[in-house]
Amino acid sequence: MARKPGKQYQSAAKQVEARPYVLDQAVPLLQKIKYAKFDETVEVHLRLGVDPKHADQMVRGTVVMPNGLGKSKKVLVIAGGDKQKEAEEAGADFVGGEDMVAKIQSENWTDFDALIATPDMMRSVGKLGKILGPRGLMPNPKTGTVTVDVAKAVKEVKAGKVEFRVDKTGIIHAPVGKTSFAADKLVENASSLIQAVVKAKPAASKGKYVKSATLCSTMSPGISIDVTEFTAKAAS
Repeated sequence: MARKPGKQYQSAAKQVEARPYVLDQAVPLLQKIKYAKFDETVEVHLRLGVDPKHADQMVRGTVVMPNGLGKSKKVLVIAGGDKQKEAEEAGADFVGGEDMVAKIQSENWTDFDALIATPDMMRSVGKLGKILGPRGLMPNPKTGTVTVDVAKAVKEVKAGKVEFRVDKTGIIHAPVGKTSFAADKLVENASSLIQAVVKAKPAASKGKYVKSATLCSTMSPGISIDVTEFTAKAAS
């Protein structure tokens, strides 16, 4: 039996009209209806008109949040020699080579939020697919996490780089900050994500690309977002 939403949730939901809001309205409303005692993560969910089963309709990419995410990510860099020193100086939390590959393999260790690897280490890192893949931690050249410029990659992740990828049901879920952020900062972050997803539209996508968009926090009801301004810009 489905659990009935609590009184606080129901009270928050009553304040949300069943219509799309522009971001400038949606963000302040989300902050107004907040009832959780902790600083919730704010997320944007985009339902896309693509079929992810077809490789030419896969949507993925990265975007650096202009105002960060309110939480510094733990970064592991797997590289050799001088690149390890570069990674340490750039602020990586964990740095190593084959020793780190062995640690992940033997201990199933994944106490990090992002993994950056140099191309020469990918032969070894590739063996970790079964552990890293399901957690979304596998490095990929398309998202800038397989690179020789490890310092730049570390700094971007630390600054609030978000990787987005459409799931099996055609939806993208991505964090854009915390409820404690100033409203204009959240609007800017959410706009950056939506623009990046719109730009990543595959050529094979036919019909309406962004079918719906929702803004919510960890505990809140969803607020429908009007993305017309973003899709209109892309079409012009």
